[in-house]
Amino acid sequence: MAHFIKTSALALAIALSAQAVYAAQDSDDFVEDASAKGVAEVEAGKLAQEKGTSADVKSFADMMVKDHTAANEKLKSLADSKKLEVSTHAQLMDKAKSMILELRSAKSFDQAYANNQVNAHEATIKLFEEEAANGKDADLKAFATATLPKLKAHLEQAKALAKAHGGNAAN
Repeated sequence: MAHFIKTSALALAIALSAQAVYAAQDSDDFVEDASAKGVAEVEAGKLAQEKGTSADVKSFADMMVKDHTAANEKLKSLADSKKLEVSTHAQLMDKAKSMILELRSAKSFDQAYANNQVNAHEATIKLFEEEAANGKDADLKAFATATLPKLKAHLEQAKALAKAHGGNAAN
């Protein structure tokens, strides 16, 4: 029964966030979504630094914390200048993924984290590509465009990490 509830909660979280990603984004939505995903990356990275067992996972997690903290600070500065609010907590789906990662045993944590990073970066890249292509605010479009290469590099590294740890998200 507990497994059913966890699975149902995850399915609901995925459905809600997938709907949010494909909804038309305005500047406010982009800032909120991008900042929430950034906060989630930092929190997942901190968790992986603590619970990860492999050196490559800990190294990747350290890079995620540093890179996403820097991007979050740039976005916050940009948002503040436009009087837009950034998220201070992770989105529902990202929270659900983090909870699932926490429930994993230490033996499978590295694989779960690597898979999570592939999926999270794919979703974030879609969000940033949409903003870069169709955003209404020139500064936010420029931020999204400038951030995309780093996000794509993270995705490639996450795929390699998933492949190294037997993950199923490495394709």
